[in-house]
Amino acid sequence: MASLWAVLALLALSSAQDSLLNICMDAQHHKSKPGPEGQLYGQCVLWKDNACCTANTSIEAHRDQSYLYGFNWDHCGAMAQRCKRHFIQDTCLYECSPNLGPWIDQTDSSWRRQRILNVPLCREDCEQWWEDCRDASTCKVNWHKGWNWSTGTNQCPRGAMCQKFKYVFPTPADLCEKLWSHSYRYTTERRGGGRCIQMWFDPIEGNPNVAVAQYYARGSAADPPRSPAPLALLALLGSALLGAAPWG
Repeated sequence: MASLWAVLALLALSSAQDSLLNICMDAQHHKSKPGPEGQLYGQCVLWKDNACCTANTSIEAHRDQSYLYGFNWDHCGAMAQRCKRHFIQDTCLYECSPNLGPWIDQTDSSWRRQRILNVPLCREDCEQWWEDCRDASTCKVNWHKGWNWSTGTNQCPRGAMCQKFKYVFPTPADLCEKLWSHSYRYTTERRGGGRCIQMWFDPIEGNPNVAVAQYYARGSAADPPRSPAPLALLALLGSALLGAAPWG
């Protein structure tokens, strides 16, 4: 019976790990399953071989005040293109990537059932984002909530003052972690090391985030995945087997 338990436990663990891979979150514009999208637009084209977004979503991700969320990047004056491209890439990663499973979290939002939480971004991605946006302006630290939506698009709340990013977000970690309610986590991990999610990559060389998701789905002693799914399944399996055992 012990050997049977071990085999079944390994199968359950493998199944739990696989359930975190190559999936789309349950959110407003995501497909139910990832798959090829040959017509993805602009910066979202990185995910054309296997995407959670449609071509229309990829187009809207590049528009100011698109129908996706009605969000205005220029709420404190025109945002420079070198800065805006990072927000477009952030949107493409969120909408299109099928490699965020280990960080999908349940939420009670009115417009989505799931979100991402503490996705480990590569150091270079956070630092370049901050560098290119340091002189852009905003009036809020957390862009997920607290806006004035009376006109149908986000406006600064009463009394909020527009300031440069470098004052609102003093460090790259502040920007990446606070902007979207800790959707991302700043890391010191480097691109290409298989331990951090890349917002930018060369699709000709393949998607490096596949291996990163596999690593965190398996878990490691240094930084286990946030999801408790494997342990929960093992606990249930153990209880079931113990209940069926002749010595129970």
